[in-house]
Parts: sequence; structure tokens; C-alpha cells
Amino acid sequence: MPTTLNLATKLRHIPNFPKEGVMFYDITPLLEDPAAFKLAVDGLADAFGNEKIDKVVGIDARGFLVAAPVAYALGAGLAVVRKKGKLPYEIIREYHELEYGHSVLEMHVDAIKPGEKVVLIDDVLATGGTAEAAARLIKKLDGNLVGMGFLIELVAFPGRQKLAPHVIHSLVTL
Repeated sequence: MPTTLNLATKLRHIPNFPKEGVMFYDITPLLEDPAAFKLAVDGLADAFGNEKIDKVVGIDARGFLVAAPVAYALGAGLAVVRKKGKLPYEIIREYHELEYGHSVLEMHVDAIKPGEKVVLIDDVLATGGTAEAAARLIKKLDGNLVGMGFLIELVAFPGRQKLAPHVIHSLVTL
């Protein structure tokens, strides 16, 4: 089984995607490797294993790929934060800035019950705008955000500082 350090070798770097000047970190090689995928899921689940987590929230779209197995490992439910217009039921909405633009995130109004202990999971922490907007959605639903987990944290960006004082656990820092 690879060590946490080896997870970085399972990431594919794609320059200038989705636009010029952006470095995209492709997680599909990590997901395709059973040992690396297991290590990533276990690492994120273990970070919050001492808490009785009620819901794991995954962020559209790559966050879903990791949030679902983390929820399973924690014995928790799964809730999703989606891009605008993707959810069929009554929603709440938050606007946020991306590293390369802006977007709208939505969540079903009944995705989290008041007081539920929640962990937010996504693939990459960069500027923190997406996670911050998702955290605001969780708070609007009176969820108790225990912490956030990321496969990758890009330390050149201020995401960790922006999300303070939330507990943040990242498996790979670049």
C-alpha cells in the first residue's frame, strides 16, 4: 500500500486547463489505483473517525467521488452541494468566487437536519471560495460543521486561512 506521500505521485498535472494559466490536478489516476483510492478514503475518514458524523457533504463534482465512500466508511449519510440548476427539489443557494471565475452552489433544503454533525469533503482546496460557500449552506441548514477534508491542498493559495477556524485535513499538500 502506498504511503500518504505516494498519493502525490498519483495526480496528473494538466497545465492551462480549464483556462490559460490554471494548473489542473487530475485525480483520476488516484481513483483508478485501488490501493491509492483506499488510502485516500481511509485517510479522510480516519481524520474524523473520533466524531459521530451524521452527514458527509460532497461538493460537485469531483468531491462526490470521494465523499460517498468516506460517508460509507463513517457510517454517515451523504448530502450533495451542486452547481446551479442541478437539484430537482427546493434549494438554498450561495454565490462564490472561483480561482478563474464565479459560480453558484445549491443544496436541498432538507439535506441536513438542525444539529447534525457534518464533514465537508472535496478534491482540492485552493482559494477556499467553494468550500466557504458550501460551509455557508451547511450553516443555513443549522448543521454543525465538524471539519473539512481535501485530497489536495494548494498551499500557494489562501484557502486554509480563508476557512479558519474550521478544522482542515488535507492528504497531499502541493
